[in-house]
Parts: sequence; C-alpha cells; structure tokens
Amino acid sequence: MMWFTSDTHFDHANILKYTSRPFASVEDMNEALIENWNARVRPGDIVYHLGDFAFKRHAYFAGRLHGQIVLVEGSHDRMDGKARKAFQCVGPRHTVTGEPDIILSHYAMRAWPRSHYGTWHLYGHSHGRLAAWGKSFDVGVDAQGLAPISLDQVRDIMATLNVEGGVDDRYRKETA
Repeated sequence: MMWFTSDTHFDHANILKYTSRPFASVEDMNEALIENWNARVRPGDIVYHLGDFAFKRHAYFAGRLHGQIVLVEGSHDRMDGKARKAFQCVGPRHTVTGEPDIILSHYAMRAWPRSHYGTWHLYGHSHGRLAAWGKSFDVGVDAQGLAPISLDQVRDIMATLNVEGGVDDRYRKETA
C-alpha cells in the first residue's frame, strides 16, 4: 500500500500557532499524529512524506511510525547523519512512476514535468491554504484530516479535479 503526507512538524510547538490544529500542546499533537498514522499505515507500506517531518528528534518519531518512510525534503528537514538513516531521503523532488506518474515536492508548482501529458503533482508546505491547481493538490496533514492519505484516495480526489488546458475550473471561474 502507498501513502502520502506532509508537514507533520513533530516537536514543533509554533506550528500550533500557525495552523488550526486542535491540540493543547505539542505533545498532544505528536501523539495524535502518531496514532492517526499508525491506524492507517501498516509496517510493510510505503509512505511518501513531502517534507517538514519534524522540528527535532527525527529518528525517534520515524521509529514510532509504521511503514517505510521516503522523505522528500522540505524547508524544515535539517538532519544529521543519524536522523537521515531513519528514512530514505530523496531530495527536494521525486517521481513515483506509474499510471500516471506522480511528481512529489514539498512546494506547490503551477507547472511540473509532463503536466501537459497527464502527470499528477502532490505537495505540502501550504497547510491547506492553497487550492488545487490542475491535477495537483496538498497532501499535508492540515489539508487531509491530520493523517496520511492512500493512493486510492489520491485517485478519488484527482477524479474530482476538472482540468482543461491545465487550469482547475474553480480557478477559471474565480478569475473570469
């Protein structure tokens, strides 16, 4: 099974100020995110995390989560060698090959490799504040119920995005 998420921000107390996460403390947030993750993801699953995994203690949190974590590095992923061993780190952009290919990045792109040929793009960073664009949307925990989403869920969401000429119809209506 394949999963996607972003912006867990484990141990990052200030994220509670910047988002509307319903937690009294960073410890409550950490435990809820771990519980939500492990309720969905099984040990043999692959989880693509699109950056901003943790503020500190990367290896500790990775060790408590189910699945094999592939980390597409984000803006807060400054790790030492020990922390990097907890993940498969793939740099700032990664492609999951399939039908269609999926371009993964911490940051949203309005155009991405082969977007005009039907590739999809998943991103984080925006904490649910950025609308979908073409076949592209935010998979971060703040946009997806504080948990990873499955490839099947990604397919379902992509099926709802109406794209003509690479522009989401909702955007076209707003700017017309």
